[in-house]
Amino acid sequence: MNVLFYLTPKCDVAYIEEDDTLRQTLEKMENRRYSAVPMLNKDGSYVGTITEGDLLWGIKNIFNLDLREAEKIPVTSIPRRRDYVPISVRSNMDDLIRIALNQNFVPVLDDGGKFIGIVTRKDIMQYYLDSKCKAEVIAS
Repeated sequence: MNVLFYLTPKCDVAYIEEDDTLRQTLEKMENRRYSAVPMLNKDGSYVGTITEGDLLWGIKNIFNLDLREAEKIPVTSIPRRRDYVPISVRSNMDDLIRIALNQNFVPVLDDGGKFIGIVTRKDIMQYYLDSKCKAEVIAS
């Protein structure tokens, strides 16, 4: 099965750019109710993943919880605990599943290393549920 079958395209993904501010990032995550979003640079390359925890600890430790100052802060000044591991568009389902075990979503990159979308853990679980149902129908 091809990874692209499960891809949520970039145009449908909430992401931030590395020059977005802390406030912009917080608002986007709040509006979409996401706990983690991919971060891209200006040419669309995947830079990393920013999480609610990264933002919370950055605000507390770097900015002393002053949200007015957050309007001036680029999101790249927030240290990230870890970035989500991306996969190539040419990866197989085994690679996708192995990586998704430890992340809510898997960023997908094209052959040039540009971000093209994500595959969510929910999509992978749906794939296996559908596969099981099909196998049961065939077996009966």
